[in-house]
Amino acid sequence: MKIIPLKEGNFVASPTKDFSLLKTDKVGLSEGIKMSVQPFLIITQNDCIILDTGLGWKNEEGETVIYKILEKENIKPGQITKVLLSHLHKDHIEGAVQNTENGISPTFPNADIYIQKRELEYAMENKGNPSFDFDALEKLIKLPNIIWMNDDKGQITDEISYEVVGGHTPFMQVFWITENEEIVFYGADDLPQESYLQYHLAFKSDFDGRKAMELRIAWEKEAKENNWKVLLYHDLNKAFIQL
Repeated sequence: MKIIPLKEGNFVASPTKDFSLLKTDKVGLSEGIKMSVQPFLIITQNDCIILDTGLGWKNEEGETVIYKILEKENIKPGQITKVLLSHLHKDHIEGAVQNTENGISPTFPNADIYIQKRELEYAMENKGNPSFDFDALEKLIKLPNIIWMNDDKGQITDEISYEVVGGHTPFMQVFWITENEEIVFYGADDLPQESYLQYHLAFKSDFDGRKAMELRIAWEKEAKENNWKVLLYHDLNKAFIQL
């Protein structure tokens, strides 16, 4: 199994969830929350899997950052077989679709996109919430290659399992990818940074901060016992840790 971070950059997110590229350490926390936006590509013998899709950020030359990273790895967007979405906040889905001369198209044209149906229903009940980009979301759900998920937990393939755990959002789902006794765990925004394991806090920015905290405590124990590689979507410095 190969893990390739698809880091779009380190950003400052304003209270209205506008993302600005963090170009200097002089930007203070008072101006927003510092975080990376870092989707992941996991390559197994059977699949090329994208875990969340970022902001679709473009560099100063107007090139899509994730495309440039894939190009360096000699991987074409058409080789991606699965896109797994943990939840539908803008910084996790905007990179799933792109505007082209011929209209809207999927960023990864041959991939099945896995979306938790109840997470969509929650998003649509919260029109006006700045955490969501409803224009991007409407475009996303019109794509023909959506796999709608309804169960609380299960297997997508023999290698990929998931569970709807809540916490950051009511129906956020997390993923495990297992191959040859190697386990990669993606806790998305319930476990977005290494510091979340160092301080047992219930964050007010979560839908259910206490539940997210309790999940992290349980995951840390299991990660140590089973040698998980834990992916960190929003960590400024690290892509993953192995406890």
